[in-house]
Amino acid sequence: MFLQRLGLRNFRNFEEEAVEFPERGAALIADNGQGKTNLLEGVYYLEIFRSFRGARDEQLITFGCGHFRVEGLLSDGEGGVEVAAAYARESCRKKVTLDGREPGRMGEAIGHVGAIIFTASDVEIVAGGPAARRRFLDIVLSLVEPGYLSALQRYRQILSQRNELLRHGASLTELAAWSAGLVFTGSRITEARARWIAARRASFAHYYGAISGEPEAGLDYVPSVPRPGSGTEEGTPTREGWSESFHSEIQRLADNERRRGLTLVGPHRDDVSFWVMGSTERLQLRSFGSAGQQRTAAIALRMAEAESLRAARGRRPILMLDDVFAELDPQRAERVAGLLTAEKWGQVIVTSPKPTEFALMGKSLAEYRIVGGRVNRL
Repeated sequence: MFLQRLGLRNFRNFEEEAVEFPERGAALIADNGQGKTNLLEGVYYLEIFRSFRGARDEQLITFGCGHFRVEGLLSDGEGGVEVAAAYARESCRKKVTLDGREPGRMGEAIGHVGAIIFTASDVEIVAGGPAARRRFLDIVLSLVEPGYLSALQRYRQILSQRNELLRHGASLTELAAWSAGLVFTGSRITEARARWIAARRASFAHYYGAISGEPEAGLDYVPSVPRPGSGTEEGTPTREGWSESFHSEIQRLADNERRRGLTLVGPHRDDVSFWVMGSTERLQLRSFGSAGQQRTAAIALRMAEAESLRAARGRRPILMLDDVFAELDPQRAERVAGLLTAEKWGQVIVTSPKPTEFALMGKSLAEYRIVGGRVNRL
């Protein structure tokens, strides 16, 4: 599947625009502020139905307008599917459709585009706080793990209610039902996260080495509950193991949680560590990595995500890169371009203010220029 057509209406600085893309991909040339990132945001909005930049839906509406609409036609060369999303400011209502029909739940429409987006800000996943890493895992697993999104939504509801009770001095008896629900949904989330990290650890190390040419690198899951001792044949703990560990930790921290009025353990406090092998020990990239190492780790992580999406969907993902080459030294940029042009990936959409950067991708991509929210093929 590839993105054959994208339509944008009152989305960011695009008042009314329709763009046809070839199957191989596109190179989008634009100065800063002209709309190249907004266009990629529109494509990825059809993947997860929210902004990858963290903007609220009302902030995506063109100034002075009351609604936006984004639609994309995905094709496999013989047939296709249209994914569309619209949001109205006055009603605060979002409508999502697949071939014109609304799914029973929005979660059923998530992931139909099959897109991965690389941005310069991805470095924050490696170098920033734990929330960025948890958000990464939640988005990926919502796309590739059946039932993960509903478990995450339920966990957040229970966590909010439980924290409210803790703030008002609830007894252990009053907390019991909410604690049980927290453990049930939380262990589902933790098990999926741990399993994803274990499955993608080798891919991450491969891509990091291919881009950097440096020694061994890796990533590890850092749960807030003690890692259970027993596990599956692959070495990852079972959901039952995580549940028992979570339950024990909830009991151990009960008095402390009541004093502080806050849930102190669970997936909302998990983390992921990224490391490279130094001369004698592992060095944590967040604390000791150079800017180049951190950016390389972020790109390697996105490529591992792309592999995960391909395995889950059974098709090549669409790769979108927003000004990524500008942040890399020439050697790393050339290696990334080589990996991106490999046959196992699908359509590639790249943006840059400098046409010369597209030379790394060869002559395989059609070129477009964006000026003031208008897109023209060169």
